[in-house]
Amino acid sequence: MANIQEAAIIEFSLHGLKGASTQGIAERAGLTKPQLHYYIAGKEQLYCDLLMHVLHEWKVVQAFDLDLGSPAAVLEKYIRQKLDHAFDHPDISRIFTREMLDGGENLSQFWPQTRAWTQGKIDAIEGWITQGLMRPLDARLLLMHIWATTQHYADFAPQVRVLLDHGPGGLHADRERIAQELCSLILMGCGLKPNR
Repeated sequence: MANIQEAAIIEFSLHGLKGASTQGIAERAGLTKPQLHYYIAGKEQLYCDLLMHVLHEWKVVQAFDLDLGSPAAVLEKYIRQKLDHAFDHPDISRIFTREMLDGGENLSQFWPQTRAWTQGKIDAIEGWITQGLMRPLDARLLLMHIWATTQHYADFAPQVRVLLDHGPGGLHADRERIAQELCSLILMGCGLKPNR
């Protein structure tokens, strides 16, 4: 099943739900189309399963680690986790982005849970603001700015490579520099001192 999931991630990230085909997934997985259909009910169900996997992974991997204490430490770890995910799993990020570009209809069943996960982060940020630990700002917009800037490195990787003078796959050399710059930019925008 792992080979089917990997093949589906590539196919859906390149073509979206509408453009992807079970034939393409089967070929990438090294299966015939009938063999693939032995394991899956159809491409729509496989796609929805992948979207749920993406959202669950983001929830687990990119949670706020409130045990770190300071808002700067929590936000920096979160930014770095989001950026690491963009670098390490760009195809997964592109599936989500492609779904957004297609109107997000296949995410309707997941929005309530996603809103609940996001609300926890909003509550933490608003708590820091109330305590005077960071400047007043819109917590929802801050999160969306973090998502946009970190996912940029997955969704726009070809542009980033060209502008940073890197060949295919060469961005990892600048990974720490990008992380430090992004953390400093966002933390200072929050009225916080970067940890590095």
